[in-house]
Amino acid sequence: MHTTTAKKVRSVRPVGTRAVLAELDGLQDVLALQDMLYKSPLPGQVDVLAAAETVMVVGESASATRAIGARLLQLELNAPEVTDSGLVVIDTVYDGEDLADVAELTGLSIDGVVAAHTGQIWTVAFAGFAPGFGYMVGENEALTVPRRSSPRTAVPAGSVALGGQYSAVYPRRSPGGWQLIGRTGAHMWDLDRRQPALVRPGDRVQYRAVREIVTTSADDSTADSDHHTGPGLRILNPGAQSLIQDLGRRGYGPLGVSAAGALDRASLRRANRLVGNAPSAAAIESVNGGLTVEAVGDQVLAVTGAPTTLTVQSPSWVESDDDGDVQPGALRTVPVAAPFALLDGEVLTVGAPEAGFRNYLAIRGGVDVPEVLGSRSADTMSGIGPAPLVVGQELPAGHSTESTAVGNPELQPDFPGDGVTVLDVVPGPRDDWFDQTALESLTGQDWLVTPQSNRVGMRLDGTPLKRTREGELPSEGTMAGALQIPPAGLPVLFLADHPITGGYPVIGVVRDEHLDLAAQVPIGGRIRFRLVSDTPDFSKNPEK
Repeated sequence: MHTTTAKKVRSVRPVGTRAVLAELDGLQDVLALQDMLYKSPLPGQVDVLAAAETVMVVGESASATRAIGARLLQLELNAPEVTDSGLVVIDTVYDGEDLADVAELTGLSIDGVVAAHTGQIWTVAFAGFAPGFGYMVGENEALTVPRRSSPRTAVPAGSVALGGQYSAVYPRRSPGGWQLIGRTGAHMWDLDRRQPALVRPGDRVQYRAVREIVTTSADDSTADSDHHTGPGLRILNPGAQSLIQDLGRRGYGPLGVSAAGALDRASLRRANRLVGNAPSAAAIESVNGGLTVEAVGDQVLAVTGAPTTLTVQSPSWVESDDDGDVQPGALRTVPVAAPFALLDGEVLTVGAPEAGFRNYLAIRGGVDVPEVLGSRSADTMSGIGPAPLVVGQELPAGHSTESTAVGNPELQPDFPGDGVTVLDVVPGPRDDWFDQTALESLTGQDWLVTPQSNRVGMRLDGTPLKRTREGELPSEGTMAGALQIPPAGLPVLFLADHPITGGYPVIGVVRDEHLDLAAQVPIGGRIRFRLVSDTPDFSKNPEK
């Protein structure tokens, strides 16, 4: 009688304090674990994200995540049910910027690259990076190429690309480090479809070479639907960038959708608490001052986050004498982190921060815009949720209240100023790609926040870190707080709108408790990382 050893998770690595990375022996084991976790979620499991050789599991708390890590090592893997799927044809113009480089890397001619790409069936193994981005595996490895040594800050939507053993199509304009070989007009992600993703795990795909692409215009019928006549706020100036944010959307990692949500979650909660809202009511997140709004009807507001001057101007009035001049309304200031009334026609202006970078403006009842996948948050990486605010836009007040407005101001934390902001970092999951010298360099210097930073990630400048390993890391799940190190050696600190998978090693993850502080470091600010020993032993019994 022959017995077979049950397949198990090979190892578990911490990803900060709120996620773990299960390492497996190949794609079939990955798909098996993913299927098991979908059908029978572990206690405290929030999200699951499969990748080439790993499955990342996000927990609802640090303690739940430690227990999840231990339980993953105990699971016996069962093969998932096999499903058949149709063939998706993607018309492609092969004129990508990296086509000649791919030809050189593979030893093929340019025509040979095109023939190899179109002459095989690709299968979507898993989704990730961005909504509609499917990692497709071919029938051979003729087109296996490394990613670019330094990722582009913006890859056009519809770009057809190669990275490692995979092919994919970028669903929208986004950062990316894959080799671009062509472009397509296919809409890879469309929330108006019953199935938003054009290709899903298990689908078979064939690329077809064409001379030109035919694009269909997206339906813009709702583009101007943000005009409301009910009570709320009118945007007179959105400043540098103002977005609607709540506490984000969870559980959509398998679709390539990140959590998004407010970068400084504590400030959002504080603003909502001050006006009597539910903690996750939608509010306005603004950057570096300049936001100006007018009350439509009498409103109760609160502004939290970066300390700043809040100025209120009463409505203008007309002289009743001969010349009929229009006179400006009276000016007053209101405190930060305290509720105040903004009466009908009054105008609030948020000044430039005295420290910090972001403010949160809450209106009693919350900003009432449509939910997308369970959240009103704008995700700048995927384009999901409300578009950035524009002049003249009206935002209605909702009904997301829980209590009366708070009567007294709340104490705000300290915000980053001219000095260095220290962020605690948990090593790994891929700190073994670096030696002690690199880890000491990570923590021993001040990193400058560059102007290329945004809600996707903070790009840092300093002395580059050197890897000790050659080659490419298979794409795997990642999360906000991850410090990803591209080959050029300059860290990228992922924030809320980050791609949910990445192929560059993560040397460490900023503790979840410090992400709010990181969100307030301005462009040109300086960061220093402090390694903390917080690596759990998953081999111990998770039961208390």
